This record gives sequence, structure tokens and C-alpha cells, in this order.
Amino acid sequence: MIYLDYAATTPMSSRALETYTEVAQHCFGNTNSPHDFGDAADRLLASCQKQIARHLHVEANAIFFTSGGSDSNLLAIAGIAHARRKKGNHLIYVQGQHSSVVLAFEKLREEGFSVTELKRRTDGEVDPSTLEDALREDTILVSVDHVNNEIGSINHLNAIGKLLFNKKIAFHCDAVQSYGKLPIDAEAAHITALSASAHKIYGPKGVGLCYVDPREAFQPQLPGAPKQGLSPGTVNLPGISAFVTASEDAYRYAEAMLCHVNELRQRFIAGIQKKGISFLVEASAHHQLPHILALRIPGIEGQQIMLAANQRGLSIATGSACSSTAHQPSPTLRSIGRSAEEARELVRLSFGETTTEEELDQAIDLFAAAVSEVQAAMQA
Repeated sequence: MIYLDYAATTPMSSRALETYTEVAQHCFGNTNSPHDFGDAADRLLASCQKQIARHLHVEANAIFFTSGGSDSNLLAIAGIAHARRKKGNHLIYVQGQHSSVVLAFEKLREEGFSVTELKRRTDGEVDPSTLEDALREDTILVSVDHVNNEIGSINHLNAIGKLLFNKKIAFHCDAVQSYGKLPIDAEAAHITALSASAHKIYGPKGVGLCYVDPREAFQPQLPGAPKQGLSPGTVNLPGISAFVTASEDAYRYAEAMLCHVNELRQRFIAGIQKKGISFLVEASAHHQLPHILALRIPGIEGQQIMLAANQRGLSIATGSACSSTAHQPSPTLRSIGRSAEEARELVRLSFGETTTEEELDQAIDLFAAAVSEVQAAMQA
């Protein structure tokens, strides 16, 4: 079985797993306990916060750990919106974001907030001038993804952040697909809150981070949250420590991985071109994360290709694995002006650091065979 769905999740690295095991066995104290075991655990947690903060160029006390990217998105968006409600009632989010972001804003709409959905440019990026036109006197929060999870286009955080900072509007950024792959300076970009997840960078599932600017008013959504998190309960110190290890490795090798993955991307595109497959690539021409390759084969639904490929031993996707709209048109493609039929054609392949050229060549053959099977079935 060949796996090309790394944007959905990654296998846990051996170093992250070693860290998890070591901490689970030897630093198992509760961080809130006043005895020596608890003190040791609390010191380790503080060290983890410092190491994560260094990657984002922020203060350590602004880092909170959660159960994942979705949890971070929901808690950050709701916490900032409710805390700022006396200043205004208008919220903006970019269409085609992760389902957790959309659900957070839909819930706030039900609670009486006014919510605007902002379209993207045809390349998947957010145009700062379009965003500026959508701002109102009562706008209090804007949410923009750093890297789109379906087509991989990269947004210009500094330009967006500067615009919002000058207008005193909070800026939430979903960085789940970019953290560990691209440099992020949350302070320079004037980001108010940022979300990331461990399992996208070879860390454990069920662990995420949420950065919240310590200067920002914030209303916790769950009662009893401890100082180390936004949710109540015992801190998952083994998972957090493994997340830190995965983060250190990801950023240490980020530049080399970008080159490796870009070579894989170009090799796959060239390979299916040689197979005579007619396809379109949905991407940004200038600001694209190479890990994600979004394709459309005109006239064929992506789900048909995905199922045929899976039967042959190739795992690919038709969009976000967390979305509940698997049979619906891609929300990202709809947001950039594609028709419903075109949006249903989306096929998402995503490459990882462990993907080899040999595996990729096999994947090209399997993908081409899957496409041929679907085309033959449609013509029968």
C-alpha cells in the first residue's frame, strides 16, 4: 500500500515515539500536583512551551496545549469573539477553510454575531484589498488560513496582519498545514491567535497548540481550564513532549524537506503527463506549499478516482479528512469560482518526508490505472 495522504495525517516518527515513551514512563506526575513528581512535570511542560514559542517567535506564556488543531480553532475563535463583543459584532472568515473553522463561525452566527464569508482569488490566495473592502466599523475578528488544506496555496500573513493590526482587529490563523514546514513569525505578522497540530508533522494524534497573544482579552470557553491549557483536565505531557520533538525535527530539516517534496511533486506531474492523462492543477503560481497537489480530471468525480486508486493500493484523498462533506463539492474550489461539477473533480495527493522516488513511480502507475478504469466504466 502506498500512502500519499500526508496532509490528512502522518506516521509518528521514531524520535517522537521515543520521547513519548520516555516521558510517559519517567515523568508521569500531574503538572498540578504540589509534590516533587508534579514539580518535575511542571518544569518539563514549561520547557515545552519555551521550545514551541521559539519556533513562532512569541512569549512562552502565550502557548497553550490542546487536543488538536480543530480544538485550538474552536477555542481560539470563540474565546476572542466573545471577549471582544463589547467592541463590535462583525466577524469574517475566508471560505474553504477547515471544517472546524467554519463550524466555529456558524455557531457564533447562531449566537447572534454577524458573519461574512470572504471569497478567495482564483489561485486560492486571499487578496488583502478584498479583505479590506469587507471590513466594517464593528469588525472584531478575521480568520485566515496560512496554507489551504485542499489545494496548498499560501497566504501572505504579514500583509494581512499589518492591515488588521492597523485597524485594531484580531487576527486568527489556522497554521495546521504550515507549522513545521514554513517559517512563522506570529509577532511580526501581528497574529492574535494561531492553531497547529502534532500529527501533521510526525507527532502524536490528539495533541495541538494554540497561541494566544497575552495582550489580547480572551474568554475561556470551558470552565476550570488550568494555566497550561484552554481546556480542563490533566495535561497530556507525553504527547506534548513528543510534539516538541517532532517540531524540532520538522524545523531543523524544513528547507531540505521543501526541496525533496517539490521534486516529488514535479516528478508526479511529469509522470502522469507521460501517461497521457488530461488534468488540471489547482494551485497558486507563486505561493504554493509543494506538499499538497490538487488535481482535477475534467468530467470525472474525484471520489471515483480515489476509490479506484484505493482498490489498487494507493491512498489519496478528495479533500480534508476532517470534513463531513465527502460527497459534496470542494469548498475551496467553490470559493475560487469553480462550478459545483468542477469542485467535485478534486483529487488531493500529499507527499511526505518518507515518500521515496520508487514509491512515487509506483503511485504514478497506480493512479493512471485508476483513471483508466473509471474512464472505461463511464464509457461502457
